[in-house]
Amino acid sequence: MRSRSLQNLANSIMKNKVVVIGSYNTDLTIKTARIPRPGETVIGGIFSEGGGGKGANQAVAAVRAGVDVSFIARVGNDVLGKEGIQRLTDEGIDTRYIFQDKDVATGVAFIVVDERGENSIVVASGANARLSVADMENAKEEILSAGVLLVQLESPLDTIYSAIKKSRENGTIVILNPAPAQPLDKNFLQQIDIITPNKVEAEMLTGIKVTDEESLRVITKKFFEFGIKTVLITLGSKGVFIGLQDTMELIPAFKVRSIDSTGAGDVFSGSLAAFLSEGMSIENAVRMANASGSISVTRMGAQNSAPHRKEIENFMASYVHSEAEALN
Repeated sequence: MRSRSLQNLANSIMKNKVVVIGSYNTDLTIKTARIPRPGETVIGGIFSEGGGGKGANQAVAAVRAGVDVSFIARVGNDVLGKEGIQRLTDEGIDTRYIFQDKDVATGVAFIVVDERGENSIVVASGANARLSVADMENAKEEILSAGVLLVQLESPLDTIYSAIKKSRENGTIVILNPAPAQPLDKNFLQQIDIITPNKVEAEMLTGIKVTDEESLRVITKKFFEFGIKTVLITLGSKGVFIGLQDTMELIPAFKVRSIDSTGAGDVFSGSLAAFLSEGMSIENAVRMANASGSISVTRMGAQNSAPHRKEIENFMASYVHSEAEALN
């Protein structure tokens, strides 16, 4: 098991910079009363088009949280790809290492959102599936410039692993959002400092069913056995379970009215990376990221729903004020 601690890693951060490696998709979203059953056609309501992909969503969340962000990805050499690069550039993200592929199209996601804010998604990965180890070598200096590296699993595993190894050798904090859920071997997991699975992903990676808080503790200890020292299990409206070597606790979610949960986990992970890159404690970073994710579900879309830093701070302040008034 690795010996370095999260605090040692935080002390090694020289600047507030997050590098995100992952996917970019164009999201095509329809809002409808309910998600159709197999073979059923449902007449929908509002249609929207916007930027998506777990990597891009997290990059937008991180830059809006107030830090420098670079995004490494692959898109098609097509209209959607060019629109995506421009969209992210307009956000203030460094897009120099978004590679354009001449042979395949930009990734596309088809999303249906019901009246409760739940969603169903189908993705055509396109150029995302061709992000390569060679791309990571070409972006090596950018990867090594990060205080925090944030990755997911919508890109080829060998590509992600090569980037993680470069970061590990540089003493960078590595955060893995293990989505979409898939099996990972111990060699991969032991390179991770912080993991942010949801309930389904935590169950798949450990083989342990989430039933109560005690099962979350057992799952966390299993991740410790893999060599991961910080475990953050996101539980939607219930909050986030934090597992550290010396403490475990459930941080409750903020109470909001959800209209679209698309991308909420991405907003949490991107915001978390930003706050940690500033040297914030894990507990405070989780609370701030929790607030960011809570704001996002009150809005439609993935990238469009990510709040800016001032919004997050105002939300936290107003929530604390409301709680104080309730006690008086």
